[in-house]
Amino acid sequence: MKVAYIFATQRHNVSYVLAKMILPQLEEGRHGAEVIGMFFFEDNNFVLVDGNPIGARLVKVAQEKNILLMGCDQCCYEREIADRLFAGVPIGCFPDLYKALSGNPPDQVITL
Repeated sequence: MKVAYIFATQRHNVSYVLAKMILPQLEEGRHGAEVIGMFFFEDNNFVLVDGNPIGARLVKVAQEKNILLMGCDQCCYEREIADRLFAGVPIGCFPDLYKALSGNPPDQVITL
């Protein structure tokens, strides 16, 4: 099964759910589903800022497993971080996400 994650809510999503649950499972090859994309909203985008230790691990896994990472463009602009993301991590809106995943669409989208 192929899944895409949308990190939309603020409470502990990136620092706990991603960093302590999803990411270790991906690093260890035991997540149980093929993750094809992750889209970040609001303050969750700070994980994508170059130098963030969780983001560094995430980018490494994403490169190894061909996982799309994308930040919400308006969220990144509002937080003035659009030009500070890890190399190769795009920003965009839903049409950009749909287009990026269209060649390998998910079976399920999970919003956290």
